[in-house]
This record gives sequence, C-alpha cells and structure tokens, in this order.
Amino acid sequence: MKTFALVSALLAQTPVAGNAPAPARPGAPARNTLKEPVVVWASLNQQERASFITGDASLPLKERLLRVSERFLGTPYVHSPLGEGNGVDPDPTFRLDAVDCLTFVEQALAMSLAPSEPDVAGLLERLRYASAPTYEDRNHLMEAQWLPNNQRKGFLADVTRRYGGEDTVKVQKTLTSVTWTSRSSLALGLPKERQPRGTWNLDMIPLERVMAHARQVPSGTILVVLREDLPLKATRVTHLGFVVQKGKRTWLRHARRGVDGNGRVVDEDLETFLARNAKYDKWRVSGVSLYEPRRPPETGGGELVRSP
Repeated sequence: MKTFALVSALLAQTPVAGNAPAPARPGAPARNTLKEPVVVWASLNQQERASFITGDASLPLKERLLRVSERFLGTPYVHSPLGEGNGVDPDPTFRLDAVDCLTFVEQALAMSLAPSEPDVAGLLERLRYASAPTYEDRNHLMEAQWLPNNQRKGFLADVTRRYGGEDTVKVQKTLTSVTWTSRSSLALGLPKERQPRGTWNLDMIPLERVMAHARQVPSGTILVVLREDLPLKATRVTHLGFVVQKGKRTWLRHARRGVDGNGRVVDEDLETFLARNAKYDKWRVSGVSLYEPRRPPETGGGELVRSP
C-alpha cells in the first residue's frame, strides 16, 4: 500500500505498550460498555447499511454520530487505509473493514451527515479534500488544511474555549521552507507549490487541565491531540477521536494503534488515555482542542458556523 498520509505517519511514531487497548484503570482492560451487542459496519451488506443510514436520517447529528461510530467498535486499525483509488495513493476511497484515527472520524462524520447511503461518498470527499479529489488537494495537514477547510465549509466549529474556559491558551503552528526539508514532511510527496506555508492559530486546553473540564464536553465532540511545536514537523496534531459520556466517566472513542497489527477502534477511559499521553517524552503532548461537528446547509439544514 503506497501512501504518505502525514497524520497517520506521525501517529505511527507514538509508543504503544501491549496488545490490548489501554486499561480504564490499573489492571482493568479498556472496554466497550454497550448495553447490547452491536453489529459492526463491515459485517453489513450495502442494503443493510443503506437501511440503517436512511432509518437514522431524522435523528439529531449528535445521536447519529454516536450510533454510527459505535458500529466501528472493534474495527481493525490499518495505517492510512484510504486514498484516491489511483495515482500516488491508489488505496480505496471508502472502506469499513479498516480505519486509522483520521479515516475513522471522517467516515463516521460522512455517514452521520448523509440523508441516504448514496450521499456518503460525496460528503466524505468534501471532508477529505479542499476542493478536487486529488492527492495534491487532500487535507493532509490538520492545522493548515483539515481543520480550517472543514470549519470554512461548515462541518466543524471550534468549541475549545467554550468548554476549556480560562484554562484555554492560544498556540500556533508555523510552516516554513525549512519545515519542508525534513524527512517526514518530504514523505508527503507534495510539489513545492502545494506545500502550505504560514502560521495557524489554535485554542488548546493544556494536558494537565483537560480532566477538569471533561464532563462538560458533550458526546460526539471531536477531541484533537496536539504535541509540542517542532519546526521540522509539519503538524502538531497526531491523534483524534470522539468524546463519549457514559455513566459517570468520560471516554474517547478512537482508532487506537496496537502492536503486531492488533490495533482497533475502542472506547477508552479518557483519563487513562491522557495519562498515557503524558508519559511520551520524545515528542511531548501539549494538550487538546475540541471541535463540534455541524451540519452545513448543503447536507439538509443548519447554519454555516464559524469558530466562536
């Protein structure tokens, strides 16, 4: 599989211990606390999938996101499983048998926004690309492309400060000509004229303050992990997933890497997830940003929302 998706490549540098998902507390395995078994997407045929999507079309987006993303639980983690179906990255444009952290979020969003199954492909294309569905026009970089483009289109609203309050801080990511000399940046294979340059601002809740606000964050909110800014890294974002409130605890529903190919989509206790991230010392985790999924007018209602 030939692909250079940067977010996944950077995530691959993250150390992971053990074959199982992280424990919710010492000695306890991460668990999918579902009331009843849920059939995963990969087990459904196209007709069954279409029936589910159409049947849920009238539900609020938040509820749809939880129901759609729940059906990904247990889906295997595969590094950068989607591409353009040809050219630089010939991987398929859509698949439900394997995801990484970004494609899990993208596909769950597209399927949750779609009024019917045939609409999924177009929505996924709008989420993954700035405009044209080509490798060069893909939203490779989170700060410079994926986040601002999807806020501009009305798919996302930055709600970090809404829930982080006074603990929220401003951070930046700057891309220069020097950034594009590093091995990880060059691995993207982008022509010089398509290499973003500039400075992008983000709101961030520092890692040590996230749990102080976690219970106020609604289920379905996208949590984005930011690391310290390194000039030769083209992004600070190395992971993302959905916040899920269950019982008295906050969870992160995300595609987690494992060792020996045993990664999968899990619901992981957020406190445990953050504690593990706090231990990374080669490229330190700084904090998180929060984004609320929105329904643009073109997908059946709602207002185009800019970051508050």
